Amino acid sequence: MELHTLTTRTTDPRERGTLLGTRFGIQVRRVAELYREHFAVLGLPADRVRALATRSHEALRAWAPNLAEESDACADAAGVERWAVAAVGARTEILACCPTPGKGECSTAVFAPAGAAPQTLQTWDWHDLLVPEALLHELTPSAGRTVKLFTEFGAAGKIGVNSAGLGVHFNILFHASDSASGGGVPVHAVARRVLDEADTLDRAVEIASTARVSASTSLTVVTAGSTAASLELSPAGLAVVPAAEDGWLLHTNHFLDAGLAAADTGPADSMTTERLAHLRRVRAAMPGLPPAERARAFCGDDGADSVVCMRPDAHKPPHEQWGTLLTVGLDVTHCAIDHLAGPPHEAPTAGLARF
Repeated sequence: MELHTLTTRTTDPRERGTLLGTRFGIQVRRVAELYREHFAVLGLPADRVRALATRSHEALRAWAPNLAEESDACADAAGVERWAVAAVGARTEILACCPTPGKGECSTAVFAPAGAAPQTLQTWDWHDLLVPEALLHELTPSAGRTVKLFTEFGAAGKIGVNSAGLGVHFNILFHASDSASGGGVPVHAVARRVLDEADTLDRAVEIASTARVSASTSLTVVTAGSTAASLELSPAGLAVVPAAEDGWLLHTNHFLDAGLAAADTGPADSMTTERLAHLRRVRAAMPGLPPAERARAFCGDDGADSVVCMRPDAHKPPHEQWGTLLTVGLDVTHCAIDHLAGPPHEAPTAGLARF
């Protein structure tokens, strides 16, 4: 995966979207095409994808009109139909409607002890065929506010940090209430709006609670004040899972809230419980380390063979191949993202760049 960077200073969402679509028109068009092909392989024809994307985009327009405007302007500038870019932004909602949606494999570890700067690390695991290129974007959603985020071309947001000292990690979840009819606010847009507007954990919860979603996701929110919680979103409701008393908060791809966990529908072949158990075993070695060494400790003694380092299985069809495409840590104190386009075991050699 090749990472591009962009800095936009405008607070106008349409101007920002135009800058995105003009600068990265090739990438926006390509990602939209790749997702259309992926959805078709999973059993959703283009007309069904268009209907689902349109419904989610209208929900977004009602909930966060500025983000809908940004998406539309990006599509217009890139020369792509608006619904096709909206489909990338709502890809989690569309995947929830697929006959065989696949699995999610992402692992997050946050250490937010009282009186100390938080330390975080996440792996982002996805299909490399869908994300040959991705974006690190520094933007100005409002006067005096800076947001730095990682995302796919066409998606409003994913993982990031803001100048108010708040960061967001992102893990997909699966719940029986996930809607086959789609139409909810895109969860990627929920992550973005939290970054754009929230200064505190309470404000992040307030924002997330107003979104009517049709697919499930965990947003792990951490602040420079050493507060942290995973906001588990689902159509059945929102649960807030706080960090433990020792400051640790670990999340993979199953619900931690007991009420929502009762209707968890994660794929049977997911390694989510094994990855969570792994993080519990290795967490004691991570605090106080610089980002690259924290990534090494994240893997533990297994290194490249660690359960948190996903490698594509070449024996499976391309749409069933998963890999760790990104290792990322958030520095909420300095509004920075430490990143490596690859799995964490490569970090001691390759290092993590700072954005």
